[in-house]
Amino acid sequence: MSPPQTMPQWLSVALSSEQHLNTVLRVLTNRESKRDSARTASQLKALDNKSQPEETRFPLAFLSRRSKDALPQLVNHYAVAAGAHEAHHHFNRYVDIIPYDRTRVGVHEGSLGQGTERDGIWEGRYLNASWVLERFGHKWWIATQAPLKHTAHAFLSAILQPVVRPPVEGPTSQLVISSPISRVRTVVQLTQNMEGGRKKADAYFPTEVGHSVVVSPEPGHGGPPLKATLLETKTIRESHCIQSTVSIIPIHRTGESVLIINWTKAKLNENRNEDHKGENDDEIVVFQHMLYTSWPDHGVPEPEDRESLLSFIRLVDNTNRNISSFSGGKSTAGGLDPDPPIMVGCSAGVGRTGTFIAISSLLRYCGFLPPAARPTPASVIHASPLGPLPDELQEDEIAQEIDSLREQRPSMVQRKEQIFLIYELLADAFSENK
Repeated sequence: MSPPQTMPQWLSVALSSEQHLNTVLRVLTNRESKRDSARTASQLKALDNKSQPEETRFPLAFLSRRSKDALPQLVNHYAVAAGAHEAHHHFNRYVDIIPYDRTRVGVHEGSLGQGTERDGIWEGRYLNASWVLERFGHKWWIATQAPLKHTAHAFLSAILQPVVRPPVEGPTSQLVISSPISRVRTVVQLTQNMEGGRKKADAYFPTEVGHSVVVSPEPGHGGPPLKATLLETKTIRESHCIQSTVSIIPIHRTGESVLIINWTKAKLNENRNEDHKGENDDEIVVFQHMLYTSWPDHGVPEPEDRESLLSFIRLVDNTNRNISSFSGGKSTAGGLDPDPPIMVGCSAGVGRTGTFIAISSLLRYCGFLPPAARPTPASVIHASPLGPLPDELQEDEIAQEIDSLREQRPSMVQRKEQIFLIYELLADAFSENK
């Protein structure tokens, strides 16, 4: 699909009309407010358990009064019971950003699929991550918060394990299942580990090429420790990107202590002779970690950095389609997915993350990125109980995209500056194409 030569009329109207943009902000804010009421009511329902010890009870003061009055059907649709469960509370980096139950990513032994509930028990290890489908670009993503130290094992497991399928509604014939071996092989990080003197993300692989870190599972999970090794790193200046090639391999050890995210040089040297014990080369999985360095928290890239962001988006897409440097073990030869889901996160996994996915979707739809190798129609995702957007926004594909993303993960494209950025970057792409 070749990019169109002229900017679509709806985009020209949006960019030239302050009234239109104000309508977009008002409508999207009102709809997200209703979702917020429903999900906070869901949290209240899940957490207001007087039998819990006080010290483990969730702080409920931030829940608004109106959330308690949310309609039951909205509470059920926007339920966040898994993430609000007392057993999972400390796995959330932020108490107000919890994935919807219907789209949450479940990390299972041997596969990566959708989290489900059976007889009141949540199946699949909890990870603050959501399946998200582009409305217009038709590609699946995993939107996730930055891992904490005690969620690093589940995060790496999500990369290590094959993807089964994302959550869908309606006939499964509408969903094109990926090729025999589909794994996440590109991880996009849109936040620095430290920003403004605050921890925004925890590292889960070492900074020195050739060094490794062994990450143990969280208490209560019996899986093997995972060793992450930095194989290569390079800086791509035009994309403001640090690209790292990382391998993961399970370590099947018994009766041995392992390092828990402790990769000081001394510790590494002490354990260097143990590096290959309990490892099976057939289980090695390699992924690309793509860090964009010019996107501040609670903001947007500076005008002079916009070109680099467009370049970075194209780089991520190209990297994900390049199978030459990836491995899923010897058993996967000839069966790699040509365009698997990409895992993307910032700190909370909603603001910068949602903006990045929205831009990618619209660029793909307008022909500035290649189409998804296995496109999935937006009709497979759950219809919104809030109904469609009003008539005046039916042609605004950016408003439609943002609202669809917010249906799948709370607070996606969190700030008005990020909404405006999507309009501006899409316009920039058309300007570049002249």
